[in-house]
Amino acid sequence: MKAKQSTPEIIRDFLQTKLPNARDISLSEFTHLAGGWSHEIYVFKARWRENGETIESGMCLRKDPGAALLREFSDLKSQYRVLEALEATEVPTPRVYWYEDDPALLGGPFFIMEKIEGEVPNPWSRAGKEKYAEAARRGKLPLSFVETLARLHSLDWRAAGLDFIGVPGEGKDFALREIAKWESLIAESGHKPEPVLTELLMWLKANAPAAQRLAFVHGAYRTGNLIIRDDAIAAVIDWELQVIGDPMYDVAYVLSDLNREGSALLSCVVEREYFLEHYQRLTGLRVDLDVCRYYEILYMMRSTAFWISASSLFADGRNKDLRLARTTYSVPVVLDMAAKALGF
Repeated sequence: MKAKQSTPEIIRDFLQTKLPNARDISLSEFTHLAGGWSHEIYVFKARWRENGETIESGMCLRKDPGAALLREFSDLKSQYRVLEALEATEVPTPRVYWYEDDPALLGGPFFIMEKIEGEVPNPWSRAGKEKYAEAARRGKLPLSFVETLARLHSLDWRAAGLDFIGVPGEGKDFALREIAKWESLIAESGHKPEPVLTELLMWLKANAPAAQRLAFVHGAYRTGNLIIRDDAIAAVIDWELQVIGDPMYDVAYVLSDLNREGSALLSCVVEREYFLEHYQRLTGLRVDLDVCRYYEILYMMRSTAFWISASSLFADGRNKDLRLARTTYSVPVVLDMAAKALGF
């Protein structure tokens, strides 16, 4: 009886089908990374011989584990296509190599991409905050942080072929589409009605702003989703929430208190006035703080949808990750923030 192959062995055999001229393929430093609530992530080094030369390449595999957080909105094939489209642009991203949708190999679709060397300090930890603060004092990383977001928002997304992810209409359509998306996630969870959440949804729909213009928006642009090397952004990662929409949506995410927990710096790395000044200079856009405040409140609703969905996945037995169980305690915390923001 043939022994069942390990995950590294399956990946090695997959690489052989994609690299037909490669000989003696081997994998080393194979690691299943912690994190990745929406997907499983593995990193490894692949080594092989080809045309008399030895080649070594760092690789990262992202896999759909099935019942995971945001699975409805983070299709792996779309993420692969987004990264493929960004390769020819100035937005720093990992190069993608291969996409595979056959679940027979690893139990779900996956793709393999370049492993970008660098660090991703945890912005929620004390050590991570200290690292970002030290980099901020040196001065290079804050500018790189703003420049990278400006490149993203200045991108000709139609020319890059990114319109496949969906293009909202003019005016308020982007904001209303985002509300509907996250409201549907709440509805699918079967969560009991929350009076504050109902009021929040009503307020958001009634006060939806018109987009200043449409841009390619990351949806979660912050430290923790950026690989840092030599005090600069080496790559933007975690392409799960990208949309064509109002660039103020990303700006609001940077400005939000949700992303700095105790740090005086935005996203733990850049001073507020510095960010606003350089972002406006680099993009030619005017930062509308009222619109940003609206999107900050929308993010509170989105966060509530995250945590309701996450806790539901665990409660229903569809996902055994204990981190999802803990998210049930985050729901009242975020709703309390929203109630205060609305003046309750």
